[in-house]
Amino acid sequence: MVKPFSLLALAVLMISAATVNAESYLKRADVGAYIDELIQQHGFSRQELEEVLAAAERRQDIIDLMRRPAERRLNWHEYSKIFLDEQRIAGGVEFWQQNRATLERAQRKYGVAPEVVVAIIGVETRYGRVTGRHRVIDALMTLAFDYPPRASFFRKELTQFLVLAREEGKNPTSLMGSYAGAMGYGQFIPSSFRNYAVDFDRDGVRDIWQNRVDAIGSVANYFSRHGWGGTTEVTVPVRVKAETEQLLEIANGSLKPTHSVAEMAAMGVIVDDLDPEARVLLLRLMGGEMPEYWLGLNDFYVITRYNHSRLYAMAVYRLGQEIKKRRKRAIG
Repeated sequence: MVKPFSLLALAVLMISAATVNAESYLKRADVGAYIDELIQQHGFSRQELEEVLAAAERRQDIIDLMRRPAERRLNWHEYSKIFLDEQRIAGGVEFWQQNRATLERAQRKYGVAPEVVVAIIGVETRYGRVTGRHRVIDALMTLAFDYPPRASFFRKELTQFLVLAREEGKNPTSLMGSYAGAMGYGQFIPSSFRNYAVDFDRDGVRDIWQNRVDAIGSVANYFSRHGWGGTTEVTVPVRVKAETEQLLEIANGSLKPTHSVAEMAAMGVIVDDLDPEARVLLLRLMGGEMPEYWLGLNDFYVITRYNHSRLYAMAVYRLGQEIKKRRKRAIG
């Protein structure tokens, strides 16, 4: 038997406040076909789906935010100021101290250093202080049916979200998150929650919204499952002999390391103390008047699996390093 949505009665109470949206979504042929698909593939009842989807509101502000993400419109100098500020560094030291035992246990189990987990949570939500002001159902319905560039992706995430709510006993109309439907301390999208969230405190519930222990374990598990090594550098600064056309062509290209260190050296990258056979990618970041060049190794690529942006990955790495140095000074 298919378990009904938890707290479905609350969803019903919200329908009267969304009558216009109910009509605009439920009368659409594409939404009707989607409901039929969910019933057939996942065993939902038509009534519960219509009640939940009727409560969803189309949000133009979400579409506007999707069109202008910071990773696309800012250079590194501008982007780094958002995340490498004093408040976030100090907050990271405090979060590490408050959750030291959990972070150490996560490192033993998953092999992911505490500064990486702390930095992810710091970048995503300022250590749980800012977890999102949008209803997830609104974000995912809007993006699944009114944002054509990524409608297919978000329709899959909407399905994952509805299944997640049923599995976890959550009211799908009450969960809050980002404009892209990401949730909790680590801002997991629904598919990431279902695949990588863990019950790290063993209380029988996977809670990334309120439970720091589960949130920390889940972020560490995500990195482990995506191939985190933890045995080499994440990224290293380098110099180039000249900004040749060849280097400019490969800089900021693929997020996956595809060239060997030896190949980079042959192209004019000055590299010290790295295995010539190691696979790397070349970053060219505008940090001021002159560009910065960095080589990203496998673990840098793993960070980009969390958010497919080189600026994001660099921010996580640099924030983690700053937090680690500050904490080391604090404890002597």
